[in-house]
Amino acid sequence: MISVVIPTLNEAESLEQLHRELADVAKQHNYELQIIFVDDGSTDDTWKIIEQLAAADARVLGIRFRRNFGKAAALSAGFDAAEGEIIITMDADLQDDPAEFPLLLAKLEQGFDVVSGWKQQRYDPWHKVWPSRVFNALVGKLTGVKLHDHNCGLKCYRRDVIHEVRLYGELHRFVPVLAASRGFSVGEVVIEHRPREHGQSKYGWSRIPKGFLDLLTVQFITRFGQRPQHWLGSAGLISLSVGMFGMFYLAVMWCVTRLPGNEPIHLHQTAALYYSLVALLIGAQLLAIGFVAEMIASLVSRDSDHYSVKGHTAPSSSAATANAKALKSSSDEIHADSDPPGSELQ
Repeated sequence: MISVVIPTLNEAESLEQLHRELADVAKQHNYELQIIFVDDGSTDDTWKIIEQLAAADARVLGIRFRRNFGKAAALSAGFDAAEGEIIITMDADLQDDPAEFPLLLAKLEQGFDVVSGWKQQRYDPWHKVWPSRVFNALVGKLTGVKLHDHNCGLKCYRRDVIHEVRLYGELHRFVPVLAASRGFSVGEVVIEHRPREHGQSKYGWSRIPKGFLDLLTVQFITRFGQRPQHWLGSAGLISLSVGMFGMFYLAVMWCVTRLPGNEPIHLHQTAALYYSLVALLIGAQLLAIGFVAEMIASLVSRDSDHYSVKGHTAPSSSAATANAKALKSSSDEIHADSDPPGSELQ
C-alpha cells in the first residue's frame, strides 16, 4: 500500500481535481492508495470538501486541526495515520503532479530510502526562485545532502524513515537531511512543476530568515544533538583562552610599566581589559550552557535510540541445528542428574 499525505490550508478549489488525478494514477498503475488529507486550520470550505471525498471514497482519510499548526505538524499527523509501507507527500495546490509517482517509486526501487522531487523548471516568480536556489546551495554546503530542491513538497519515503525522523517547528523541508544523518540514502528525480491554478502561495519573504534559522538548528541537531558540549564547550574554551591570554598580557604589562623609567599604564583606561573580561564571561557561560545541554541530552536519550538498524541476520540452518543439539545435550544432562537416588540399581 502507498499512503499519500497531503497537508491542506484553504485549498478547497483544488481538492476535487487532485482527488480525481490520484484516482486516475491508482487505476492506471494498479496502486493500492491511502489518501490522507490533513486540514491545517483552513477557513474556507476545505474540510467540507474533504468530508465529501471521504464519504464517496473509502480510500480517503481526513484529519482536521483545531487551528493552523504548520506544515510539519500536518505531515506528522499524516505520518501517524499512514498505513502504507511507502509514504508520498505532496502539496494540495495542484502544482505537484500525481503522474510523477512512478518516477519516485522507480527511484526508490534502486535502493534509496528517500526520494525528493526536483522542480527543474519552475513557474514561480523570480523573488521565490532565486532565494530558493541560494537556500538549496547553502543547505547542501553545510549538511552534505546535495539536493537541487529541498523545498519540494513531492517526496517519497520508506516507512522506516518516518518512524525515525521526528518533525516539529518548520523542519519538514529538512526531512532528507535528518534522514541522511540517520544513515538513510537520499536521491532525487526531475519532476514537472505546474503553474498554480487556484488560491495563492502560503510562503513569502518571511520564510527566508526562518529557513536560515531552521538550517542552523538542523545543523546543530545532526552534528551535536547528542554531544552539545563538543560545540558549546569548544567555543567556550576558545573564548576563555582569549580572555585569559588578554588578562595575562595586561598583568605583565602592568608590572613592566611599573619599573623605573617606564610610564605606568592604568588598566581601567585600557580597552583590552574590558575585551578580556567579556571573553572570560562568554566562555564561562558557554561552558555552563554546554553542561546543562549535556544533562538534558542525557535525560532525553533514555527514551530514544540514537542509532538506526537496517536489518538483522537470520541464523543458518546448520547453526540452528547445532544450537538445537547443544540444547538437547544440556537438557539430557540435567535430566540424568535429576534421577532419584538408587534408580541405577533398578
